Amino acid sequence: MRKIDTIAKLKALYGPPVPAALSKVADHLTPTYQRWVEAARFCIVATVGTKGTHATPRGDIDPVVRFANPNTILLPDWKGNNRLDALRDIVQDPRIAFLFLIPRSKTTVRINGRAYLTDDADLRASFEKKNQQPTTVVVTQVQEVYSQCAKAVMRSGLWDGAPVPEGVPTIGEILADMTNGEVGGPDYDSGYEERAIPRLW
Repeated sequence: MRKIDTIAKLKALYGPPVPAALSKVADHLTPTYQRWVEAARFCIVATVGTKGTHATPRGDIDPVVRFANPNTILLPDWKGNNRLDALRDIVQDPRIAFLFLIPRSKTTVRINGRAYLTDDADLRASFEKKNQQPTTVVVTQVQEVYSQCAKAVMRSGLWDGAPVPEGVPTIGEILADMTNGEVGGPDYDSGYEERAIPRLW
């Protein structure tokens, strides 16, 4: 299989960038981009560290990130599985990227920047929900903001409302397979959401 190993070879396969794809890039959150991101309750965060790359989902009942100013976004880190993949990456390497999604919108918005973690008591308290505070907050200095065209979402039918395809493994099945049946199974799936609700924040 032929390997494309230079930028020149890559560019030879494609035409020049579509002008609109370049003109929509901003180096801060414009009022329009801010309104879009404020409507997002879900994003995927991508990081890189000494153990490789990671992409993790983040979601909230409120806007998933808060704006400190047009150049800075704040992401509370709520309870999870304590693997700390993305957080460890940020301590090692500040590069970070966000992909924001809104249900039924075929547009996505990307933010690239540089981040650090803080456990500042006042900032953590400002995010308090149901008597819970995030352990840390990810502070990101925005370097690029831009919308992505709708074609990927259109091709995938992501928001078409189709049921989960038959045969897709559940998390209970995945865990049972990975632990030789010691963890997971149908009982894990049937009670997961009820068990998770008290630990959402």
